[in-house]
Amino acid sequence: MRLYALAVYLFLYIPIGVIALFSFNAGRHASQFQGFSLQWYGRALANPLVMEALGTSLRVAFVAALLATLCGTAAALALSSLAGPLRRLFDALIYVAVMIPGIVIGIATLIALVTLFDRVNPALAVLWPASGQAPQLGMGQASLIAAHGLFAMALVILIVRARIAGMDRSLIEASADLGATPFGTFRQVTLPQIAPGILAGFLLGFTFSFDDFIIAFFVAGSETTLPVYVFSSIRRGVTPEINAIGTMVLAVSLALLILAQAILRRGRRQGSGG
Repeated sequence: MRLYALAVYLFLYIPIGVIALFSFNAGRHASQFQGFSLQWYGRALANPLVMEALGTSLRVAFVAALLATLCGTAAALALSSLAGPLRRLFDALIYVAVMIPGIVIGIATLIALVTLFDRVNPALAVLWPASGQAPQLGMGQASLIAAHGLFAMALVILIVRARIAGMDRSLIEASADLGATPFGTFRQVTLPQIAPGILAGFLLGFTFSFDDFIIAFFVAGSETTLPVYVFSSIRRGVTPEINAIGTMVLAVSLALLILAQAILRRGRRQGSGG
């Protein structure tokens, strides 16, 4: 079993290590290592198309993660007070949203948005004043934010609910006994206890949105995110510049995931009094 586990890990991580190694290649060919150099990182960061795609990815990821965190935290607090069949129904819907393959979410979101635009745009044309050009809704950053935010919200709900289940409810009861208002109890007692889960949910939502290619490929429209740019570039051949971009994205994603895990562990230790 140990040899089997070792083989699985090697199969998963050797290709990633090769990409990271060849991102430092001094040559122009991605498969021939000709010396150590940082030139391709400089070229990637100086490429205006890469920086534009990076800016789009960062804006979409931040707004989507922020909306997912706000809505997911509110939903987790509401679901914590439910019980019975209704609770099980919402639990099933949340887990299904996480388990559905990304390509299914992308196609379903594309169909839903196209259907919505086909109905709303003619209505806007009728209602808009004759003196002006009626706006036309279409694919772009807004559709990207909506698609990523909805999926990331399910992740936030799961993380925050787990944090709510582990918090000390005696403090909430004590706050109510001492005459605190519900909002005061939430602000001074509940929110500090679930804050690690909220922050971890935001980081995971940001990581998902920043790294996503499948959903973005369907709903981005004319916008180009960094993963979409990388996919378009490798169709013309893999270069050390693409390896450098992939390595930087990998480093940022791992850093955010490690930070989120550290925040969750610290929150659990504080909640248990350790």
